[in-house]
Amino acid sequence: MSDAASLRVVWLIRHAESEWNALGRWQGQRDPVLSERGREQAQRLVATLADARLEAIVASDLARARETAAIVGGALGVPLHLDARLRERDLGHWSGLTSVEIVARWPHDLARLRARDLELQPGGGESLRALHARAAAFVTLLSAWPGDGPLAVVTHAGILRVLGITPAPGNAAVRSATIGALRRALASSAATQPAPRVEENDGEERL
Repeated sequence: MSDAASLRVVWLIRHAESEWNALGRWQGQRDPVLSERGREQAQRLVATLADARLEAIVASDLARARETAAIVGGALGVPLHLDARLRERDLGHWSGLTSVEIVARWPHDLARLRARDLELQPGGGESLRALHARAAAFVTLLSAWPGDGPLAVVTHAGILRVLGITPAPGNAAVRSATIGALRRALASSAATQPAPRVEENDGEERL
């Protein structure tokens, strides 16, 4: 990767509030749409990113991220690209449940998830190791993205954690990093330990 690519700025955005965020339900790769509050949050992102001079927005193809990105991209006239590698971690049959429901039925597995167990497949879903590999594949793609201007990535809490944004930010929160910093976070974790923090921020646990 060239020095210029390493220094390219990426604006990392967690999707705005979905209907399930509002209800406290774990989402995984289920596909609830934005809540009314979420659409308002996405509109506020337009002002936040108005001076960023974005060249492109790349978003998860799940509705809550896709809708967030479409609102921002449409208002700013920035092209939108969808990439399934940016999806949230697959939580299997945990999706749609609340934390109270999960801890009542699978307390041991929830403790393993909170301890960042690499092999756990919560609800029969995706392991942290597999999520790490998916995020690394996306960052490799991003490293070769045409142009040299800033990019925006609209994704989910699980992906952001793997990229070193810990604790994961709240809905519609924005963080910036360079592509080089993201690659270093992934290399340091190497799917064997929690990624180092790129930057401090407030967040919540639910995926």
